[in-house]
Parts: sequence; structure tokens; C-alpha cells
Amino acid sequence: MKERVGILGGTFDPPHLGHLVLAEYAAEALGLARVLFVPAADPPHKRGAVRTPIAFRLPMLEQAIINRDSFAISRIDIDRPGPHYAVDMVHLLQADMPESDLYFLMGSDSFHDLPSWNRPADLVSACTPVVLDRPGREWTPAMHDDILPGLSERIVTIKFPRLGISSTEVSRRVQAGLSVRYLVPDAVLDFIAQHGLYQNANQPSSGTLP
Repeated sequence: MKERVGILGGTFDPPHLGHLVLAEYAAEALGLARVLFVPAADPPHKRGAVRTPIAFRLPMLEQAIINRDSFAISRIDIDRPGPHYAVDMVHLLQADMPESDLYFLMGSDSFHDLPSWNRPADLVSACTPVVLDRPGREWTPAMHDDILPGLSERIVTIKFPRLGISSTEVSRRVQAGLSVRYLVPDAVLDFIAQHGLYQNANQPSSGTLP
């Protein structure tokens, strides 16, 4: 039997407890042997937007998952030139792990935008798409079947607690001088404070690169 591996991509800017709960629920529901967190160095949908350099985001993510042996980080979108599309990342992981079944984890908010992604039909045929129901717009598994025929038959849906935590909200609270304790792991909280991250909307990091 092939090993089941979950893929959770994102900017993780910063990583928060919602990311970890999402990965934990998916691992339990799907019997995943591992969950790979794949930080995007150059996400196409956020090009030109202010974001924290990967030199800060990567060690934050390492600290966030340090106590969970079945969580790991893939550098596949860090060590290659961008833009980084999910479909290319999945194909590269397939080549690296031919004996694994890949489960691509996405929130229901991301599922709304799936038809606008690069080569979405290729993506969903290369892995099992897993949609985690989370706060946001209403959705149904069949909502894109007119564009991506048969997609609803491939989707796995997992109920996810409505935590309502977002990286955007975390960074806004830090900038406003408000507490983000219990929204991010303590080690991430310490890293943010140590490096002066998210203090300025136009300059996310003012400290020394780790």
C-alpha cells in the first residue's frame, strides 16, 4: 500500500495555529503518514504584494512544526526559480515520491478560486484534492464541475473547526501592538518579537536575517 502524504502550500506569513490544526485534522481523517508544508517563495497570486522574505518565513515555519514528527517542510518552491504554481510543485513531488499517494490540502476559500489557477485540470488529476471546510463563502463540491468535469467525484471533504485565524489578521494585530498569543505557537511569537516582524506595513521585517 502506498504511503499517503498530505501537501499544504502557502506563504505562512506567519504560520499560525490554524495551519497546524488544519494539518492535524487532515492527517487524522485521511490516515496521512506525513504532511508536507510547502512555503512559496514567489507565489503568483501575491506578486508585488508586501510580504516577509522567505529567510524569515522558513525558520518561523520550522519552529511552528518542531514538535510534530509527522510534519515536515519541503523546500521545493524555495530552491527553484518562480513563479511557483501548485501544479508544477505537485508534479515535482510526484517525481520525488513515486511510491506515495499525494493529497493536496486546500481551504474552501481557495477552492472557490481553483478554476483560475494555472492548469487546474492537470493539478486535480495528479493528486487527490482535499477541501477543508473553513470560514468564508459558501461552496459545494460540484460548483466547478462545468469547468472541471468530474471534479466533485475526486474531492475529499473534511470538516474543519471554524477557528477564523488568518496570517493577515495576525500581522495586523502585531502592527497595531495587540497580542497574538494563542494565535501562533509560542516559538513563532518569540521569533516575531526577536526580529521585529510585522511592525511596519511597508517593511515587514526590520531585524537581522536569521
